[in-house]
Amino acid sequence: MNKIKNILAIAFAIILIHSCGSDTSIAVDDFDHEAQALIDNDTLVQFLKNHYYDTSTDAVKALVPGQIALQDDEDNLKSMSITENDIDYTLYYYTAQIGTPSIDKGKPSVMDSVFVKYNGQRIVNTDSISGTFDSNNNIWFKLNGAIRGWAHGFTNFKGGDNITDNGPITFENGGKGVLFIPSGLAYANFGSGNILPNECLLFYIDLYDFVKDTDHDNDGVASIFEDPDGNDDPRNDDTDGDGLINYIDRDDDGDGVLTINEDTNGDGNPANDFNDVNNPTLPDYLNPAIK
Repeated sequence: MNKIKNILAIAFAIILIHSCGSDTSIAVDDFDHEAQALIDNDTLVQFLKNHYYDTSTDAVKALVPGQIALQDDEDNLKSMSITENDIDYTLYYYTAQIGTPSIDKGKPSVMDSVFVKYNGQRIVNTDSISGTFDSNNNIWFKLNGAIRGWAHGFTNFKGGDNITDNGPITFENGGKGVLFIPSGLAYANFGSGNILPNECLLFYIDLYDFVKDTDHDNDGVASIFEDPDGNDDPRNDDTDGDGLINYIDRDDDGDGVLTINEDTNGDGNPANDFNDVNNPTLPDYLNPAIK
């Protein structure tokens, strides 16, 4: 899992501070991420034209006569548009199976914890794939701490059923497929280890299980819903300005009362308690005037 780590802090801007006497200068990464996003998409589209999914081996292979190119496999290959740091990206994913669990929890959000198997490879060029650079057969992972291609890609699959019985952990009926990730949703122009800067990635994935509505700080409000600014990204909301993002802040409004205790109606969800007649649309746990 050493390769799949949070790069939010370095995704698009690095601040380098150096001093010379009393002068301090700041150099900001001026890499053209928008142009690279277009290059990445061209690379992925051409790669998808040159390869197919071999269902007998569950592997992406170079296209041969008689097979359908991934790009033309409309039943299984889908794409999703993702905007990160004002840059538009296209992520492609191949669905070998969405997942057919006996108890359907739906699909995970970008903030949920997932139990997965994965195998990562580099897309060296439009005709070539590297060997495995990272893999894991059974691991829990928080999607908000993963590269953004992972966080968004897994939201297209469902978890399966745990059928473990006095043996290795075993799941069936889970989601299974391949993610084709542009570099801007992976390690961008920085790279990581064997992954070169601006390199697109391919991940074979199995989604075994996930924690629906993961609550990172156990404050009674699911992390995916701790998004008061409504931009669909809970990672940048800090209501009380204390340096702790809401989804890891147990007292979101900084009023000295834990969020979980600002649940007047006692239904276990502080997000639906509104007791300020002067501000009736602001929930109590985000309102320092209500304790």
